[in-house]
Parts: sequence; structure tokens; C-alpha cells
Amino acid sequence: MEALRLSEERFRLLVERVQDYAIFMLDPEGCIASWNIGAQRIKGYSGEEAIGRNFSIFYPPEDVAAGKPARELRAAIADGRVEDEGWRVRRDGSKFWANVVITALFDDAGVLRGFAKVTRDMTERRRIEALQEADRQKNEFLAVLAHELRNPIAPIRNALHLIGRPDADPATIAKAHAIAERQVLHMARLLDDLLDVSRVSQGRIDLRRERVDLASASRQAIESVKALAEERGQTLVLDAPAIPVVVDADPTRIDQVLMNLLSNAVKYTGPNGHIRVTVARDNEEAVLRVRDDGRGIAPDLLPKIFDLFVQAEPHARRGGDGVGIGLTLVLKVVELHGGTVTASSAGPGHGSEFVVRFPIARAAAEIAAPPASEASGACAPLRVIAVDDSVDLADSLALMLRFMGHEVRAFYDGQAALDAVDEFRPDLVIVDIGMPGMDGYELARRLRLTPAAGKAFIVALTGWGGADDRAQSRAAGINEHLVKPVEPRALERVVGASRRRIG
Repeated sequence: MEALRLSEERFRLLVERVQDYAIFMLDPEGCIASWNIGAQRIKGYSGEEAIGRNFSIFYPPEDVAAGKPARELRAAIADGRVEDEGWRVRRDGSKFWANVVITALFDDAGVLRGFAKVTRDMTERRRIEALQEADRQKNEFLAVLAHELRNPIAPIRNALHLIGRPDADPATIAKAHAIAERQVLHMARLLDDLLDVSRVSQGRIDLRRERVDLASASRQAIESVKALAEERGQTLVLDAPAIPVVVDADPTRIDQVLMNLLSNAVKYTGPNGHIRVTVARDNEEAVLRVRDDGRGIAPDLLPKIFDLFVQAEPHARRGGDGVGIGLTLVLKVVELHGGTVTASSAGPGHGSEFVVRFPIARAAAEIAAPPASEASGACAPLRVIAVDDSVDLADSLALMLRFMGHEVRAFYDGQAALDAVDEFRPDLVIVDIGMPGMDGYELARRLRLTPAAGKAFIVALTGWGGADDRAQSRAAGINEHLVKPVEPRALERVVGASRRRIG
């Protein structure tokens, strides 16, 4: 009998002095009946503070409201023990990640006498695992990014080779040109998305809202992906009402949402597949649906499909599937507009549907067509100066503007452009920002002080597109801030804006 007593005493001392685990007893109702040093260290309560209180004090309020503590006790009674990992709460209100084992204790007659509860603080392990996962995602992301940026280079080089051959016929040249243009646009969108997902996450994007007809925006986006869909033999259909479905939104961001959803649909739908875009009004909401009968989404992936860098397939099996930022950007942009986006799928092989909802614009009016001066630069020619320290970029920009019918001079540094303004008297000046010596901001400030170019329309064309960069442009007297690469229609728009400025 004395040996049994000594054994029990040793066991009690052992349990009480364990510091790495919170080990304590609960009575049948879940109230704390014993407390060890480990429990005090991990949970922050002294024995006097803890004993007699219900063990639910260690659970976050949302778990208590959902009945989790009582549910775990019932599970322990039914199965003998229950194990769980999740957030728990210390005395000071801070949370820690815990591994918890609750064991039901019965006497020889099968009567419940209480519970033994063992808790281990796993916060540090979880932090290390999170860092390892972040590092793994970063490495995979960089590998996929390199792959995605290399992919367009090969067709662009092939297209340039074909265009440069003296025996190339006009049809071949036209096809090669279309390939190169499509790949350049793909690279530009990829880089824009990379920058934008960071800016949106940091709240650094200012929405330039105007009234946008969602059906009209959808038609334009469909035209942009139509060639790729036709190459794959896919059918792309738009269902939209005759009455405009108008939202207050940034048209550039709406286009971004549409292009990401449509590009994904084309990408994950096989040959001869079907993609349907539906625009409708549901009470005070504009609803956009993009439905395909393609690859579908696995049930375990569906809850995290909008997470950053998430892909439908492992890296080794995917080809040209992007870097896993498109849907994250869609979610964030839609939420910036006060909307929602959801994804659904019946599983692999059963297609998928993305549903976007925006608030309807109040007192929505019909969308007016852009002024003719913005849609085309075909009027009296303008005098234009293009400045960039990249000779190829300055010269190609000058060529594009000359094809539009304007008189253009290209310069490769700020001082050379500044020296020419008195004689040339430009109407429009397009400047790079990151030039050695005199950068674009300084050139713009100096141009504003000259009688010959003080009233010119000045456009920044740069690789820097953050909110701070745009603010610096405005402070330097720059009228428009465009991000490279510039599309021809963007050039036409600034030509129209320049024309209106001069008269």
C-alpha cells in the first residue's frame, strides 16, 4: 500500500513539474480540477486562477460560440480521446497555436470521472512551417515566372526572323506580326499583374471611377481573347441584355478582371470547348458569369483558388498556366469596387464558373461614345518629341507616331531634347523617366519653363507605375503617366488629348 502511495506521489510530482506541456484534469462538466507548472507557463493562469473554471476559457470566442469545447468533450467520451490543433487563448488575450489531446477517464464501473487534457504550444513550429511554405512558394513562383517570361521570347524571335527574310510573303509577315504582338501583350499583362497584385495588397491603387457598361466591356475583352479561343477551336458566347448594365468602376480595372477570367477560361478549356459569358442585372447588383466546360477545379483546391500563387496543377505538369496571381488580382480588384467574386465547379472534368457581382451605378445613364478626337489621331499633324535613353524604344515610338501622320523627332537624352524645343516647338512630348543625367521629371520641369514648350502636352512613358511615381509626374507638370509597353490606342488617346489642349 505504501509503495502504491509513493508511486502515485512520484507521478503527481512528475506531472506538476513538467514545463513543456500543460497537463491538467477536468471534472465531468469540463471544469478544471488540477493544474501543473506547464499549464501556468503556456496559458498564463496560476493554479488559483484556473482551478474551478470551465476549460472553455482557453478557446477563442468564435469557437466558444460554435460550441467547440463541449463538442470535443462529447467526442472524447464517444471515442475515448480526441486530438485537435488550433488557436487557443492565453490569460492576456494573446493567441497561440496548440496541439490538444483530451482523454476521457472512466472508473472500473464505466462511470465517467473526468478528463485528462494535455496541451502543447506549437506556435514556433507553425511559424517555421509557415516560413518554409512561403519559401517553397517563392522558389516555385520564381521558377514559374522565369518559365512564363521565357515562353513568349521564342515565338517573338521566330516572328522577327520571318519578318526579316527577303523572301517572306505578305501573308507570312502578317501572321508573324500577329504572333509577336500577341506575345508582347501577354508579357505586358503578366508584368502588370505582378505589379498590381502588390499595389492592391498595399492599398496603393487609386480607382478612377466612371460609368462602365459591363456588357460593352465584356464584348471588348472577348474580342481580345477571341483569336486564341478560335485557334483552340473553342466557342465563345456572350449573353447580355440590350439595356446597359452600368457600374461605377475603373474601366482599366474592369478590363483586368475580365481578361484574367477569360484568359483562365480559354487556358483551362480544351479544344472544341465552350465558354459562355453572361451579363445580367439582379436587383441592385450587376452580375457577370464566366462559365466553361473545361478542366474544372478539384474540391480541395476550390476554397483556396483565389490565394496568391495557387495553381490548378503542380508546376511540373502545367504548361503556360501563368504564375498564379490572376485570380488573386481579380478578387482584390472586385473587392476594391465593393463587389464579390465566387468560384464553383462540380470537380475535375466538369468545368467551372466564376460569378462577379458589382453594385449597380445609381441613376445609371447610357455610356457615351468617346469623342472622335480621342478615338483617332487622324487630323492635322502634331509636332512630337520622343525621349528615351533606349535608342530602340525612342526610334520605334517615333516610327509609330509618324505612321499616324505626325512630325516626330527622337532624342536619347533629356538635354538633347531640351536643346531642340526652341526650334521645333513641340505640341506633344513623350519622356522616359529613368534616364541617366537629366531624368524625365527634371526634363518636364525645365520644359514647363520654356516659352516654346511650356504649354505642350507632356506624357511620361516609363516602367515605373506606382502611386508615388504618378504623384511625382503630376508635381513635375506631366499631364499623363503611361506604363511601358504602350499600346497604339493609348498613343492615339494622348494624341487626342494633346490636340484638345492646343486648341
